[in-house]
Amino acid sequence: MRHDFPQPVTEAIRQAADRLRDAGERRRACAPVRDLIGADNAQAAYAVQDLLAQERVAAGATVAGRKIGLTSPAVQRQLGVDQPDFGVLFADMECPTGDLPTDDLLQPKVEAEIAFVLAQDLIDGELDVAQVRDAVAYATAALEIVDSRIIDWDITFADTVADNGSSAKYVLGADRVTLDGFEPKETQMRMTLDGQEVSTGTGAACLGDPLAALSWLARTARDFGSPLRAGQVVLSGALGPIAAVHAGNVVSATVSGLGEVTARFGTTQEEAR
Repeated sequence: MRHDFPQPVTEAIRQAADRLRDAGERRRACAPVRDLIGADNAQAAYAVQDLLAQERVAAGATVAGRKIGLTSPAVQRQLGVDQPDFGVLFADMECPTGDLPTDDLLQPKVEAEIAFVLAQDLIDGELDVAQVRDAVAYATAALEIVDSRIIDWDITFADTVADNGSSAKYVLGADRVTLDGFEPKETQMRMTLDGQEVSTGTGAACLGDPLAALSWLARTARDFGSPLRAGQVVLSGALGPIAAVHAGNVVSATVSGLGEVTARFGTTQEEAR
């Protein structure tokens, strides 16, 4: 599916961006934006996402990579879609120590993923699984903290796309593994919350192969005029069910072959430090 991008910025797209921006700035969840752009209008939704991303870059933010979402067939069926989505990762979304404040989050949830760090640009060629595999410098275990700006997670495909894929923060594991020693689709994941198992899954749960998700993203990002670049981080999409989190929680995930990654949720900025 090729996308014509960027889309003209209509008044409805501006209003949707204003609603989401205001929700983030005020830390108060807003109504869905599908009343403005439609529930399944991917073109309009990505135009909202791009407008908000451009504003962040203009204000000094640095793009660090992309996140892939809706990689689970069950979630796709729930939202009535037949494709994944993506959002933009900014450098200030990474939490290198694994310590996160919750006072700047609204209704966070956590999912365990594989993060790919690229050694090569993904611009030319078929961008198939073999090509993207060769472009990966290393993989590492990751936790993505998703957080909808839309009240009660009342989202359709267009709502989450416009809201930058419901993105918030991410934590990367310490172990870096090249793909000659790791097969993403065969990995096993286990995630705990305060020591209790809350999610399990496999690499195959992510579009059949996390590298297939990366290939999809590489082609889609190129179609959108913003291809993946060397040095960028790509979050693969969830390997299993997500879990809601609150202040005081500790979430750890083990991804076989990639080790462990942990996120600790403090109440305030000071407590997180």
